Amino acid sequence: MTNPTEPVHDSRRDWRNVAVLATCQMLYNSGRSLLVATSPLIAYQIAPDKSLSTIPIFLAVVGTAAASIPASLLMRRIGRGPGFAVGSAIGVAGGLACVWGIETAGFLVFCLGALLFGLFSGFAQLYRFAAADVASKDFKSRAISLVLTGGLVAAFVGPELAKLGETMIDDRPFMASYMFLIGLTVLSGMVVMAVDIPKLTKEEAKDGGRPIGQIMRQPVFIVATLCATVGQAVMNLLMTSTPLAMHHAHHAFSSTAFVIEWHIFFMYAPGFFTGSIIKRLGVTRVIALGIALQGISIVIALMGSEVVNFWGAMALLGLGWNFAFTASTNLLTESHTPAERAKTQAATNFIIFSVVALGAFSSGGLMHAFGWTWVNLGALPLLVLSMLAALWLRQWRRRTDTMPAQ
Repeated sequence: MTNPTEPVHDSRRDWRNVAVLATCQMLYNSGRSLLVATSPLIAYQIAPDKSLSTIPIFLAVVGTAAASIPASLLMRRIGRGPGFAVGSAIGVAGGLACVWGIETAGFLVFCLGALLFGLFSGFAQLYRFAAADVASKDFKSRAISLVLTGGLVAAFVGPELAKLGETMIDDRPFMASYMFLIGLTVLSGMVVMAVDIPKLTKEEAKDGGRPIGQIMRQPVFIVATLCATVGQAVMNLLMTSTPLAMHHAHHAFSSTAFVIEWHIFFMYAPGFFTGSIIKRLGVTRVIALGIALQGISIVIALMGSEVVNFWGAMALLGLGWNFAFTASTNLLTESHTPAERAKTQAATNFIIFSVVALGAFSSGGLMHAFGWTWVNLGALPLLVLSMLAALWLRQWRRRTDTMPAQ
């Protein structure tokens, strides 16, 4: 018999977890946005070849992909809270390496720091999944979107800390910014220990569920992962190129920070209502809406190189990412059981950030060789592919729902 007090207890736990994880999301994204806004400019000054200026971001994404599977498996063994704390410790080491790289003008050391912060990111990417672990079915989509709103404050905290730290230490541009990054990461490791997500039961731990190959062959998994991958890859490709594009257009760093702030704002502000939109419209419609908005952002970017063009393009890019990525994450939860979630989430995040790493690696070379226009045009085929996949899944689900039982 169900305990009548259980729903209340579960509801309180859901909201507590959302608050803790949203705070951690805010702290992590503040550091990440700081890294995105400053690392191409730092690398541009200290790299032996200017075309390598986005390599630190590329390595950060490589670290995210590399940590995806180990992070999920570690958390399956020791739990979410301790696992996230391990990730924060790695992030602190990354921040320290970045500071030393700036101090010594050592490009390789700075790149090592970015890689380590990327490993931390591989853990932090699981905040959104953790929110859904024990949430009720009706609260899942809302929990995921609310945790992502933690990035809303980060939209301003990260770039503002970057600006504040740019000239705080004489002859060491942005060194103080990375000291702020270290502090943010330490705090995230402390806060996350308050998360209340029980480990798997002995029965769930023993039950490995279906083979990962069988899970990955499901249409729901394929489309959820593809759309999340494209949404993240396009967003990352254009966002990491923006500081360089604005630098080449002779805009001040304060303008670049302004554009990045509002880009990140639009990435996370919709989280207050994205879950409700998903419940009303359905995941595939929201994914398609997100892809369409990202496509419009490219059109705006191609219309000119004024600050307003960068602002409008980055704002819509962030909004489109929120819809596509949140809805895809929600869709993915339909593809696995609790016993299968660690390996399913690991597989998805590994795929996403492996592809994103390729984009981050190529963005500097594309910017250097072809310019901002071709970086944008190169993203269009990916958006078309993602849109077709979302529309196909919608039709497939409608068809299978109406098929008579055999």
